[in-house]
This record gives sequence, C-alpha cells and structure tokens, in this order.
Amino acid sequence: MKVGFVGVGTMGSSMALNLIKAGHDLLVHDVKREAAAPHIAAGAKWADGPRQAAEGAEIVFTSLPGPRDVEVVASGDRGLLAGMAKGTAWFDLSTNDPALMRRLHGVFGERGVHVLDAPVSGGPKGARTRKLALWVGGDEAVFKRSKPVLDAIGDQAYYVGPIGSGSVAKLVHNCTGYVLQTALAEVFTMGVKAGVDPLALFDAVRQGALGRRRTFDGLVDQFLPGTYDPPAFALRLARKDVTLAVGLGRELGVPMRLANLALEELTEAVNRGWGERDSRVAMLLEQERAGVEIRVAPERIREVLERG
Repeated sequence: MKVGFVGVGTMGSSMALNLIKAGHDLLVHDVKREAAAPHIAAGAKWADGPRQAAEGAEIVFTSLPGPRDVEVVASGDRGLLAGMAKGTAWFDLSTNDPALMRRLHGVFGERGVHVLDAPVSGGPKGARTRKLALWVGGDEAVFKRSKPVLDAIGDQAYYVGPIGSGSVAKLVHNCTGYVLQTALAEVFTMGVKAGVDPLALFDAVRQGALGRRRTFDGLVDQFLPGTYDPPAFALRLARKDVTLAVGLGRELGVPMRLANLALEELTEAVNRGWGERDSRVAMLLEQERAGVEIRVAPERIREVLERG
C-alpha cells in the first residue's frame, strides 16, 4: 500500500522502517528531516509536511509525543485532513487523549475519512523487533481491512472497541505500571530497611503467588466475573497482612502512602461485613463510587484466555 507516516522519533522510526521492509510505499515526515534519513535511504520518499504525507496515501500513521502534537498535525491547511481522500484511514499510534480522538473522528468523518486510535506497547525494542501490541479503537471493518498493514508494525494488533477505546486501554495499562512502580518502591524500601538484602528479597518474592502470575491475570477469578464467594483468601486475612506491613513501615520510619491507602480500602470493606468474603471484594468499593458494575460471563473470559 501507499502509506503516509508522520513522526519518526524513538518509536516511530522503527515502526516506519518495518513498514518499508514489508514492502509498503512510504511517504515520511518529521519535524526533524534528519530523523527520516534511514527511511529515505531504505526507499521512502520525503514529505514536506503532514498534508504532503497524506496526499495519495491509502493509510496514514502518526507517532507523536502527545495530544497537542496530534491536533496540530491533524488540522489546518498543512494538516492531514487537507490531504486525505474519502475512504482512506488514519491510525494514530500515539498515547493520546480519548476525547481528542473522538472529536477528530467526527471532524474527519464529515469528509469520509476513517480515524482510529491505535496506541502501541512494547517500547523501543518491541518497535524494532515488531513485538508490539496495538490497541485499536474505531470502525472494526476498517481495522480488519487494514490488519495486514498493522501486522507489519506489531505482532499483537487487537481491536478494543469504538473510537477512543484503544487510548483508554493504553492509559489503563500505563497508569497501572506506574502505580505498581510506586508501590514496589515503597514496599521494597521497607523490606531492605528491615534488613533483607535487596537481591535476596527480589529473588524470594518473585516466586510467590503474585510473582508467578501475569499482572492482569489476577482479574479473571473474582473481579471480572464479579464472584467473591467462596473466598480464595479471606478479606480479614488480607487486612491483617497489610496492617502488619504498615506497622513494620511505621516502626522503621518508612513512609507507606500506598499501603495505607490499601489498608483504608480493606478496612472499609471489612466494615461492610465482608470479612469472610474473598479479599478482592474490596475492589467493589471503587465500582460503587464510579457507578459501574463489572460482571463478565465466565465463557467470555475463557475465550480470551484461550487466545493466549
């Protein structure tokens, strides 16, 4: 296909090169022309701006730092909208604001141009090796039609739902990672200050129940199906464990901000009379606050798990 690509920075550079390797005819643009030197050497053509990158392209990709950059590239006389033809598709690979993508989806849709948000996960190494997840929101038919091109960028192109859904998935993923990073800094600091060698502590805990399981797989037994009885591990016991950890932190003079927040949640759940239910029942509290009920049929969960 004839493909336009705007933004060949740390991630975009490798993704664009992989599109060239897959045999696609690439028009490439970046605010720094020198960033496109490897792509031009590999056979891509230089475009003077986003509009030129989009003209004649069947699919356009953008890989940009953030929402403001995406909006600038999309709009105006030199933007993508001015250059894209009816029936073509724009996939934004950036980590972006779902509300912006929904708005641009409407604007571009008035011209008959398809907009899909398709943020990626896998880091620079994944971009080089094509070991990337792409979480796509938008028209599912356009996603399916474009999947052979998406497969040149990453090995896990997944349709999430309507426009904005891909960006939501990316924000859930990334925010989870940084919350966990903060929690790990907190509890490991406590453990080391308590006298345990950091490498010995790491080696020990990664063999535990949490360490042996993929991060999000912990949601499948209780949270997703909404089933908290009978308990796999009782809430009252979980509260006891976190109370002990917070107490140790206090004794050592280690701030335990996230652990104290977790203890507050567990305590509120115990005060609801849920002490003998599964410890994950405390997750219902946030659902109540947001006015959301999560309950997925077990057979649907099995289908996803069987896909690997």
